[in-house]
Amino acid sequence: MKNIFNTFRHMGLIAIICSTLGSLLLFVVGAMKTYTAFAIVFLGKVPEESMAHLDTAELATTYLIKSLDTFLIAFVLFIFAHGVFTLFILDKDEKELKGKIKVLRWINTPNIGHLKNILAEVIVIILFVKFLELVLVNINNLTWEILILPISIVLLSAGLKLLGLGDHE
Repeated sequence: MKNIFNTFRHMGLIAIICSTLGSLLLFVVGAMKTYTAFAIVFLGKVPEESMAHLDTAELATTYLIKSLDTFLIAFVLFIFAHGVFTLFILDKDEKELKGKIKVLRWINTPNIGHLKNILAEVIVIILFVKFLELVLVNINNLTWEILILPISIVLLSAGLKLLGLGDHE
């Protein structure tokens, strides 16, 4: 029975490979969004007609915020892939060997709860970035309905704090 579970843990390789490939894809997409910001400023390109009312600086800022958001998600996928590898694939003997090799603290994944904390924190940050992007794009047409997103961010953050998911070791 132990051999079956030992073999089954290698199914995590699917999650690792897909997360790593997704991370690489998002790094490319983030770089493309950064390039778009430069193209807006230096080449005068307007990527979407719906954003034509914004000036050059606002458009470039919007795309840079989008790129930062994309890079953040890419890093989370990378950390997730590393965490699944560390928790489910790596043998104890390999973990002892790995203990001799220094891993950056921000990528160290001691347990599955740590991965959940990272994901929860990133969801809050992504929602906040989306709110900033929404305000920037609709700066001339702000309505009270726009407050729904920041209120939900505050409620989500409070819920995570009550659950203790925001606490760090």
